[in-house]
Amino acid sequence: MKKILLLSDTHSFIDDQILKFVKQADEIWHAGDIGNLEVTDKIKKLKPLRAVFGNIDGTDARAEFPLDAKFSVENVAVWMTHIGGYPNRYNIRIREEIAKNAPKIFISGHSHILKVQFDKKLNLLHLNPGAAGNHGFHSIRTMLRFEIEKGEIKNLEIIELAKRG
Repeated sequence: MKKILLLSDTHSFIDDQILKFVKQADEIWHAGDIGNLEVTDKIKKLKPLRAVFGNIDGTDARAEFPLDAKFSVENVAVWMTHIGGYPNRYNIRIREEIAKNAPKIFISGHSHILKVQFDKKLNLLHLNPGAAGNHGFHSIRTMLRFEIEKGEIKNLEIIELAKRG
């Protein structure tokens, strides 16, 4: 079993509140718009990290992290990208490929809107953890955590951190 913490859109912000949850997880997944790499460096000192770069990320993040991360954990196929869209409104860049080879979990960030939605057509779980950072229009900073065990996704929780700013 793996305990996963999923966050996105930190925009160079990380605090003790986020790090408290990092310490409780087995792996951290960051869905882009990292900002300053001090964010991912702090996470990597504590736990294994999987991340993708987002549209605000510079050459340093783009050199270290991919646009798309496709991997498997506990027999669950995962596709994580920053700008991915939502069920029935996937980004044109990924639309054809996701229809042909859908993962069990599809993760995107970018919107700063937390969303958990099952795509019945593609039989996948779409996750967007919202925004953990202070930059943007969201009012509450959010993340998601869940467990993956033997092909199952369990105990999905929304984490509300604090008001932005």
